[in-house]
Amino acid sequence: MINIVDHGAIRELQLNRPPVNALSPELIVALRKAIDKAPSAGARALILSGTPGRFSAGLDIPLLLGLDKTAISEFWPAFYGLAGAIAGSAIPIAAAITGYAPAGGAVLATFCDWRVMADGDYKIGLNEVQVGLPLPPVILAGLRRMVGARQAERLAVAGEMMSPQEALHVGFVDELAPLEKVVDRALEYCQRLLALPGEAMTSTRRLARADLVALFENLEPELKRVIEIWWSPTTQAPLRALVERLKKKTG
Repeated sequence: MINIVDHGAIRELQLNRPPVNALSPELIVALRKAIDKAPSAGARALILSGTPGRFSAGLDIPLLLGLDKTAISEFWPAFYGLAGAIAGSAIPIAAAITGYAPAGGAVLATFCDWRVMADGDYKIGLNEVQVGLPLPPVILAGLRRMVGARQAERLAVAGEMMSPQEALHVGFVDELAPLEKVVDRALEYCQRLLALPGEAMTSTRRLARADLVALFENLEPELKRVIEIWWSPTTQAPLRALVERLKKKTG
């Protein structure tokens, strides 16, 4: 589910769960382990990428709707743990957004150090509200940190999906590149950081991201609420309607 490509001291973690790199419990655990283990394997920076045209379609909703309460109570902490691992990584992480990145895919990018997106007919955004999920507070806070309070409100409340150009304009991504150059541009970003005096860069980065890391402290009340919301009829009904629409579209 994850292809590992080493570019010298820079390790690329490429999501590879066909057809759309949807985030299953297994993929989330595997990606968390890959991020945690990278520094001890000699990596000094990471790139999180997807397959051409598709970064990640977000949470695998059809699969999750089939899980029982025990499994869901394990899933959400694991997903938060992955986002927290990205936010608190000891080494920089660049998101090479190789195509569509709705919902959970956009969440992964939100907590990276830097984001380059393929310039094409793609969309990115935290569209949770559109499918019946309130945007969790920690994700809203990460969005607000990126784009500012007013833009975060506009994007989150409406669940806006943006073109690459719109995402660049509001600051959701830092750069656009042709699809075939997205990973190359992420590599260049990482190389620029690694060319700096190491201790100065690392300590300044740690200080600059301390507020982001702090978002993941004391999450028990939020996780409890997110799990309660997941099982509520007002959440389940729109999610199941979404799955039915997807079945008709692919069937």
